[in-house]
Amino acid sequence: MRRLITTHLRPYRRQLVLVVSLLLVQAIANLYLPNLNADIINKGVVKGDTHYIVTTGGLMLVVTLSMGVAAVVAVYLSARTAMAFGRDVRGALFSKVQSFSQMEVNRFGTPSLITRTTNDVQQVQMLVLMALTMMVMAPIMCVGGIFMALRMNARLSLLLVVILPVMGVFIGVMVRKATPLFRQMQVKIDRINQVLRETLSGIRVIRAFDRTEHEERRFDESNVDLTAVTLRVTRLFALMMPTIMLIMNLSTIAVMWFGSIQVGNGRMEVGNLTAFLTYVVQILFSVLMATIMFVMVPRAAASAERIQEVLDTDPSVLDPQTPATAPRLGTLEFRDVEFRYPGAEDAVLSGISFSAGPGEVTAIVGSTGSGKSTLVNLVTRFHDVTSGAVLVDGTDIRELAQQDLWGRIGLVPQRAFLFSGTVASNVRDGDEHASDEEVWRALRVAQAADFVAEMPEGLEAPITQGGTNVSGGQRQRLAIARAVLKRPEIYVFDDAFSALDFTTDALLRAALRAETADATVLIVAQRVGTIMHADRILVLADGSIVGIGTHEQLLETCDTYQEIVYSQLSPEEAA
Repeated sequence: MRRLITTHLRPYRRQLVLVVSLLLVQAIANLYLPNLNADIINKGVVKGDTHYIVTTGGLMLVVTLSMGVAAVVAVYLSARTAMAFGRDVRGALFSKVQSFSQMEVNRFGTPSLITRTTNDVQQVQMLVLMALTMMVMAPIMCVGGIFMALRMNARLSLLLVVILPVMGVFIGVMVRKATPLFRQMQVKIDRINQVLRETLSGIRVIRAFDRTEHEERRFDESNVDLTAVTLRVTRLFALMMPTIMLIMNLSTIAVMWFGSIQVGNGRMEVGNLTAFLTYVVQILFSVLMATIMFVMVPRAAASAERIQEVLDTDPSVLDPQTPATAPRLGTLEFRDVEFRYPGAEDAVLSGISFSAGPGEVTAIVGSTGSGKSTLVNLVTRFHDVTSGAVLVDGTDIRELAQQDLWGRIGLVPQRAFLFSGTVASNVRDGDEHASDEEVWRALRVAQAADFVAEMPEGLEAPITQGGTNVSGGQRQRLAIARAVLKRPEIYVFDDAFSALDFTTDALLRAALRAETADATVLIVAQRVGTIMHADRILVLADGSIVGIGTHEQLLETCDTYQEIVYSQLSPEEAA
């Protein structure tokens, strides 16, 4: 936590110095006021000197006003600094997550990354805010109060030797017990976010299979777990506050008891006893402020640990120190590529070798689990190959900057994802500077112009997060339009036509053929009709290429391809 806070507060050193200075002024004023009050009682009230009372009272008002101004400015600057700190940490987390490969995202889990960027940052941010006020103020008030109490009456100050260690030991025990509970709380919050996210994303499946009650029970289990841990923490701190208040009240009684004896013996003036009692209350109140901080520290420490874990994670896919430059030709080549997930015994892909060039359509088919989507992920460098090499435009993609590589590729993923916004904003992800006419042209190629034109707002028609307010086929066509608008050198369609009817599929492929005549096209498909006219078809089985050639060649030479084709088409249709 110390490393996280110091790193991200370093740019605000000037504000921190100013805040500490203002808090020091506030603390000095707080410590000076009881002394003035004692003088009013001893020299004004006891002696009946009205002029002294008025003069000293006026000075007290000036000191109080100065203290109030310092307090307001200090709180304002503290709040601004804490909010800026939270903004910077969230920005750092977002940038780090953006650099992660799919492997790191899967390792942490999407719900956990969301919790760490929101709830965990908020916990640390609140600690910083409280630290810039209470944590700075408390030790100044405590040390200053002890000094002033000793100055008033050293003998009576011996009570502090008993009071402070008792409070310190009690607070230390409570914090030690609370820290692991706060770590558990953050994990339970992760779990609730995960269940809630899955429920909202899969609401149609849940209702279709009548699993509503099951999901309610699953959420209830997570909710009860979080509630149980929270109650344990609450019970712990419910004991803390009454105990500290009891210690404070007993301390006040002890000061009044022993102080009144000294006043009765003439060893102490009444004003000094009043001031001493105020200083003891200030000392104990500063300890109480520290206690409130200690309540927040364990949870913030657990959150900071989770945040720092993300920030300290190095992406498995990195840009080279000196990125290579390559002409934008659109060539793609796999050279004896193997890929296996970390810790896996068997490779997902092995011995993959082929090349594709501009003007060619290369199709990939295979049964479920044969490695088709994994192969596509290697092209876009969502994962790095275990051995071998993937080359784009004659250069190993590991030697290219990732932004450069992505700029050459237009990807339509298996699950077409749309962002909240409008039709135009989603299509313009391919080219943010595209005109409306260029957007419409891309929509026409993707066979999406008709249904967009029927929307009342046209290009400005709203799209909800994930594109849930349009059909699966419409989502796919908008995603294809996005790739078409980009005009990349390499098109990658990862099962991007699965939600289209045969007529739309045929029209779309005809339009794409003209649009992508000078580009390299890679198509992953389950439907044979989509890829049977490809220039080259790769047949995958168990992560290896078992056949490569045209549709006609594979029908004669590849048993696996024959099985796939004849499971969908009659011999006459296949021919």
